[in-house]
Amino acid sequence: MRTRTSFIEAFRKQQQRETGATAPGSFAEPERPATKLDISPKTMSDSYWRVVLPLARDPWLLDSYINSSGHIRLGTLFMDLDALAGVVAYKHTGESVMTVTAAVDRITIRRPLSSICDLELSGRVTFATGRSSMEVSLQVAKAPVEGEAVKDEDVLITCAFTMVSLDPITKKPVPVSPLKTTTPEERRIFEQGQVNYNLKKDLAKNTLRKQTPNDEESDLIHALWLKQLDYQDPNTSSRKSDDTLYMDTTKIHSVQIMQPQYRNRHNFMIFGGFLLKSTFELAFTCASAASHTRPTFIALDPSTFENPVPVGSMLYLTAQVAYSDSPAVHSGDLKTSPEGSTRIQVRVDSKIRNVEHGETKPTGQFNYTFEVPKNIKVVPQSYSEFMIYLDARRRSMQSIHPEPAAVAPSLGTKQDSVME
Repeated sequence: MRTRTSFIEAFRKQQQRETGATAPGSFAEPERPATKLDISPKTMSDSYWRVVLPLARDPWLLDSYINSSGHIRLGTLFMDLDALAGVVAYKHTGESVMTVTAAVDRITIRRPLSSICDLELSGRVTFATGRSSMEVSLQVAKAPVEGEAVKDEDVLITCAFTMVSLDPITKKPVPVSPLKTTTPEERRIFEQGQVNYNLKKDLAKNTLRKQTPNDEESDLIHALWLKQLDYQDPNTSSRKSDDTLYMDTTKIHSVQIMQPQYRNRHNFMIFGGFLLKSTFELAFTCASAASHTRPTFIALDPSTFENPVPVGSMLYLTAQVAYSDSPAVHSGDLKTSPEGSTRIQVRVDSKIRNVEHGETKPTGQFNYTFEVPKNIKVVPQSYSEFMIYLDARRRSMQSIHPEPAAVAPSLGTKQDSVME
């Protein structure tokens, strides 16, 4: 979403508020009267929005999306999806609240983006019960012929975002309109949203920060510990193979100063899509450096934005290979990748520091899954690494990954928007 005020104007207004002074020739901005929230029930179609990116028809627009191998940059699409989630959320809540990205529930590649074509990004609110949060389901598809609906085989990416509405002054959560369903299909989608919501709550209760490893996981930790001891013992015949990596050797870092060009519509915070793009591209780099191959992106597991990223802060990112489906010890784990390939999970931890580096805050943990065309095994060594390994293994083994509710295009409605 585009900001409505230039940064220099917003910056000067902020300085005036802090000093209580008014610039010559200007007037102090009056206090805005309180706006009564409209939390009457709304339908899914009320928030529906679509945007067409004419990448096949506009080579200069394509310049902003193309990568060095001639494919679409997924990180740039992730930025667009986060921005679209904000548009959809504001259509549901109205302009009187501040809406922020709380979590990315999952991003899944359904079909590879194998050719350059016009893309349609669309979304709508698919779950809201009157609390402060709402689920926004989005998809990326090959743009259909004008007047036709998107075909299922043309859907390329599906994802879901959790958005939260806040009071713009107090920054405290405020209620949003509950959804009312109008068809059996919408009722099914809404019920799936409830399932997703309950699943996230259950997973939050059983994290390794709150629950100790179970018996099976404890046995696995012990077996991995013995394995890495064997690797280091010259009196045993066991030797670490070339396709086995110590987890700490896969770790890479990046540091960026957060500039206002990537701010959100509220001017002084970086919008979540930029964080998605930055963490994805570092995760891709980590996977390629560890495997010495070109990775294929599979999915982003549920990831939470913990703290906002202020303009002017320093963003520190750390990526490491946390798990592979080719384990170093026999564990009975299901291998989901083809023979000769490996699915690896790359974990990216993010934190911010102010310029003086006197304050540090975590901003989120992002878990990306890639497939690489070779066998890769990862071995943790410290207790912290064992916990990272188990957390990634749990994510990999979760058999229930609810697909974000499909976005049914409603072409020709007043909500449609085509970006040329």
